[in-house]
Amino acid sequence: MKHAMNAPKPSARRTRVVPAPAALRTGIAKAEGEKTLAEKALRQLRHDILNGRLAPDARLRINQLQQRYGLGLSPLREALLRLSTEGLVLAQGQRGFVVAPVSLADLQDQTLARKTLDTAALTQAIAHGDADWESQVIAANHLLARTPLPLDASDVDAGMVWEERHRAFHRTLIAGCGSQWLVRLHNQMVDQAERYRTIRILHHKEAAAQVRDVVAEHAAITDAVLKRDAALACALLERHIGATELAMRRFFESNPAGPATN
Repeated sequence: MKHAMNAPKPSARRTRVVPAPAALRTGIAKAEGEKTLAEKALRQLRHDILNGRLAPDARLRINQLQQRYGLGLSPLREALLRLSTEGLVLAQGQRGFVVAPVSLADLQDQTLARKTLDTAALTQAIAHGDADWESQVIAANHLLARTPLPLDASDVDAGMVWEERHRAFHRTLIAGCGSQWLVRLHNQMVDQAERYRTIRILHHKEAAAQVRDVVAEHAAITDAVLKRDAALACALLERHIGATELAMRRFFESNPAGPATN
């Protein structure tokens, strides 16, 4: 018995960690690097399309894009394919890619879908949004109201700032809806509509652009939201979204050659 108690304890087994082969580690690192570059290409291409720096119908030649962004073939092609699924780029088979065109028919279709989606989300937000959400709506409206429109069509940077804050205001309006899908679909719709708004705000001094008092429109929507008047807030939001379609219809009719882009 004594001998059994004094017997040496078996040593604990140690799991040996076998490092991945060098070729595998290199392959993983390369794949992660290409993914990062593809994300970078996606951000830069989307940014330039939404802000008019890559004009509607512009042919997207890979060699020119490589020079423009300093990126390789693979990340650029992946980014273009992803943008084609979002409808911002069109794939033309062996001819490559072009920036998706703009048209009144497309804008009218977008406007109908946007009204339906955003009013549904806003109704939910008014029903379920809390005091924190209300404060965020107030702050987003205040910041947007203090943001000037660009001086002219060459003032692209000011247009980008205004569009970013305008987008933030509308995103905040529906943020209290509690539905990730509604917010996600809203973001996709805004991407599509942003190109039309960019054209409008960069030409806002032209009579055909029919610029309204957007500060007053946003203030009225905010006031209705804070009063929890869903019917009024949705009616004002529908009118606000539809006004861009009307302004762009008049603008296109007065500019048969299409909007000037940079």
